[in-house]
Amino acid sequence: MKRFSDVRRKLNCTPLIIIILFLFNSAGLAYASFTIEDEKKLGKEFYEKLEKSHVLIEDQKVNTYINKLGQKILAQTQNAPFDFKFSVIKSSAINAFATPGGYVYVNSGLINLVDKESELAGILGHEIGHVNARHVADIIEKSQKLNIATLAAVLAGAFLGGGGDVTAAVMGFSLATATSLNLKYSREHEEDADRRGLTALINAGYDGTAMIDFLKKMRRYEFYSNSIPSYFLTHPGTDERIRYLDAVLQTTHVKKGADSIIGNLKRIQSILMLGEKNLEASLNYFQNELKKDTNDADALYGLAVTQDRLGQTSESLANFRRALNTLPDDEDILRDLGILYFKLGQTSYAIQYLRKAFSINQENSETLLYLGRSYESVGDYESALELYKKFDIKNNDDADIYYNLAMAYGKTNNQGASHYNFGIYFKKKKKIESATFHFKEALKYFPEQSERFHEIENEIKSLTPDKNKKRVGSANHDRGDIPH
Repeated sequence: MKRFSDVRRKLNCTPLIIIILFLFNSAGLAYASFTIEDEKKLGKEFYEKLEKSHVLIEDQKVNTYINKLGQKILAQTQNAPFDFKFSVIKSSAINAFATPGGYVYVNSGLINLVDKESELAGILGHEIGHVNARHVADIIEKSQKLNIATLAAVLAGAFLGGGGDVTAAVMGFSLATATSLNLKYSREHEEDADRRGLTALINAGYDGTAMIDFLKKMRRYEFYSNSIPSYFLTHPGTDERIRYLDAVLQTTHVKKGADSIIGNLKRIQSILMLGEKNLEASLNYFQNELKKDTNDADALYGLAVTQDRLGQTSESLANFRRALNTLPDDEDILRDLGILYFKLGQTSYAIQYLRKAFSINQENSETLLYLGRSYESVGDYESALELYKKFDIKNNDDADIYYNLAMAYGKTNNQGASHYNFGIYFKKKKKIESATFHFKEALKYFPEQSERFHEIENEIKSLTPDKNKKRVGSANHDRGDIPH
């Protein structure tokens, strides 16, 4: 039961709480008749609030994986008129939920709890079932005897504890405690979602017993843990669901399917574990995984990255090499080993591994950045500049890349482009005097009728304060910021 003890934090807010709170805070939504358009509006507002609060995982590999898996299951359903979106929440709490409008969320803690891709596919199938059957809308419509403000207070009083990261991010106001009211999914809702999810899971080619396996795991976790998983708060009746699913499998779906189709679950779990703040917990997790299989490349990779963060450099290098012996063409291992060599000042090794990672994937921003820095450190400014240009196009919100661009342009004697990029860099750093200086210097290198000249003029105008305003940066920016 070691696996279950790794996940400790509990999310103190359930999806239905959040849904009702958004209803409470959203003008124009009628609770007497909750329409498809209401669902879309509510789901979109909720998603955008989470996105703005930075509680959603932004790792491209993780998001690609969860979307592929969700779309595979969704393709086997007769869905409601929603554009589905699948997201992962940064939380070790054991939870998954769906909001109206086709938005499905899985906590990173739940993903790290499953043993097979088919279990995660079953969870997504169940949540898709809730959305397609419009179960949340049904719950809201049946609560007509209470107004929205009272429903929000009832749910907050019943379920909100001391507050968690997601709770703090989403809730901008306090609510009075109220008597509890059961607004969980009903047994009929759960059976309907299970039936829909199981059918989609099997039709997608997965083994249907995975849904039962996951529920049994949840039940064991409840028994061996001091806290009840958040999943139980809105998905009640675990024993009943197990019996129901077992009966359906025995009588209707008897064909055995696959445990994995898309693949790479272990790597996704490693990436999510590496996102945890507790490095000691991550270290223990990967060490325990290696006890099961000493050649587990994903666990070796995760352990190497964790050891690097803990300053255990020699151990990290050894485990990176072990992982690479098992998976010699793995982009993640090659990239992060190259970055480690760059930080150690061993540039030739850094270039060797980063170039190979770049040949596998030319879109990864970390590979582009560190390979460019490696070239720059050995004086190959032309190669560095080409890489920085690629990075600039794809990551124009990143400030530091403009500094790298400015330096590389300067080393290749392109002073106009160097000053321009220094201007952008200082503008993003909100150092107005430095930015203005470099933009004005850049103007000297471009023809007055050129597009870049007019672009720079507009940048200068955007930094020039109105006559009635206090001059920006006059007291806060030292000309010592300006590189010469």
